[in-house]
Amino acid sequence: MNRHYSMPFGAELQTDGRVRFRLWAPALTRLSLALEGPGEEQLLEMEPRAGGWFELTSAAARAGSRYRFVAPDGQRVPDPAARFNPEDVHGPSEVIDPTAFCWEDADWHGRPWQEAVIYELHVGAFSPSGTFDGVRERLDHLAALGVTALELMPVADFPGARNWGYDGVLPFAPDSRYGRPEALKRLVQAAHQHGLMVLLDVVYNHFGPEGNYLHTYAPTFFTHRHTTPWGAAINFDGEHSQAVRRFFIDNALYWLEEFNLDGLRLDAVHAIYDDGQPDILIELAEAVRAGPARERPRHLVLENDDNATRYLAREAQHPHWYTAQWNDDCHHALHTLLTGESQGYYADYAQYPIRLLVRCLSEGFAFQGEPSPYRGGAARGEPSAGLPSTAFVNFLQNHDQIGNRALGERITQLASPRAVRAAHILLLLAPAPPLLFMGEEWDSQTPFPFFCDFGAELAGAVRDGRRREFAHFPEFSAPGARERIPDPNDAATFALAQLDWSELTHPIHAGALALHRELLALRRQIIAPRLPARTRRSERLAEHALRIEWQLTDGALLGLLANLGQAGVALADTPGGELLYASEAGLEELLQRSELPGWSVVWLFAPTGA
Repeated sequence: MNRHYSMPFGAELQTDGRVRFRLWAPALTRLSLALEGPGEEQLLEMEPRAGGWFELTSAAARAGSRYRFVAPDGQRVPDPAARFNPEDVHGPSEVIDPTAFCWEDADWHGRPWQEAVIYELHVGAFSPSGTFDGVRERLDHLAALGVTALELMPVADFPGARNWGYDGVLPFAPDSRYGRPEALKRLVQAAHQHGLMVLLDVVYNHFGPEGNYLHTYAPTFFTHRHTTPWGAAINFDGEHSQAVRRFFIDNALYWLEEFNLDGLRLDAVHAIYDDGQPDILIELAEAVRAGPARERPRHLVLENDDNATRYLAREAQHPHWYTAQWNDDCHHALHTLLTGESQGYYADYAQYPIRLLVRCLSEGFAFQGEPSPYRGGAARGEPSAGLPSTAFVNFLQNHDQIGNRALGERITQLASPRAVRAAHILLLLAPAPPLLFMGEEWDSQTPFPFFCDFGAELAGAVRDGRRREFAHFPEFSAPGARERIPDPNDAATFALAQLDWSELTHPIHAGALALHRELLALRRQIIAPRLPARTRRSERLAEHALRIEWQLTDGALLGLLANLGQAGVALADTPGGELLYASEAGLEELLQRSELPGWSVVWLFAPTGA
């Protein structure tokens, strides 16, 4: 079976063997194509078309040909829609024949979202080889763990040898450090054969600071009417924006169709500005729902600091646009309880962490329109209690919450083992789909600091800016203390982030892995088939304790008692239901005496009709 998404731009192989090249360059009056493959270089004039487009169909190119576009002043630029750029972002693009890969997963029909247990990983840091093939070699581990979906951090071509992925500049091209496009296809196919979905993190709010040539020939791709943390915003709603909108919509469809992915996670959509109707998020989601999502489940997940629940609207429990959103509120409340931290955005959660955690677990977001002190008192969020539990992805760690710390420490360096264990038991059995960050399943000690590989001039600015970012934290207020913050461009910083798989030979880490496997097996057998859940009761029992009860789709009841503090708590009554899981031995007897010790979690289950 072959899969090919026919793009209206870039390099497309034709049925007669020729290649059609097409680029939107409204700032240019002339444009040439340089074929730079082995042998004598060819420079071919492209034909201007209406609306700022240039086009050429040539028999001189074939699969494997390398090419760049040439402006009248001689500047050469890669194809922004290249399927592959083998010599990094400044080099030539390569013509790819997507039909050359033979897919063998025709019997894969996806998985419903209520089964989602997500495993986020960075391709370069996950395995010793740092490649798509390296991830593929570890699929047995992930399938045995009990996760059901891999979420790859962005793989779009970025400058240099290492990057988190959020500085990509060629959104259609898998980065060559990870492997050729067919290597990513092999990974997706193998994941499906293991029963695993594959989601890809995509960045539609900005381009990275190095290797973005769009300003040269298409300055109207950006607008100064809106600004972002990265500068001028992408032009989704101004003059000439239609070509820009299609670029990103086609990107989403390309990844889903040509790479047979099961979904996308859209990064920081609160930094996407669009005053049009429908906005780009709605138009993109409708294109996916009308296209690849018609044949099997495709899941669209948002990161959105605005907590805008309108994008998560349901029709008969089915997502109208987006399937779910990362729930930072849940993380922040839980992190504050485990660590006592109250700096930065944790200040919004420090006063009432358990109350806000209860709201997250029972209603979705903690902030549903209330003022956020961290944001200067601005109202944040929209009501979320009417949404199903499956609309929110909860986590104790992810790439941001680890890597945005100065030293990239994991939660295991910040909280006690007992506290971390309690948090995992709480999240992995709660109705909302849980997300694990790579290595979390064995309580990895490997940090995940921010890393990149920019050119010399930009590298120094990134290093200094990173250290200034933490100057207001007491522990980094002295200039000498800031020198401890790893230089993102130093190859040693990336080496720190690479997972240490040998940790699994240690009994403590092996025990953590066994716990995660046990909990996820329970989730798969008892909870997932009965989702989504509807909250029946939720309350704060004490300063650090809570009680929640959900009704599942078959009428069964799922109950949670959790004490996320050191001191024990006396219960007013003994909850009903059979013991599903307890964080430690002897808890059932203590419950009969209406006692809940510190850092303990109890899950109860009452089958239908009980």
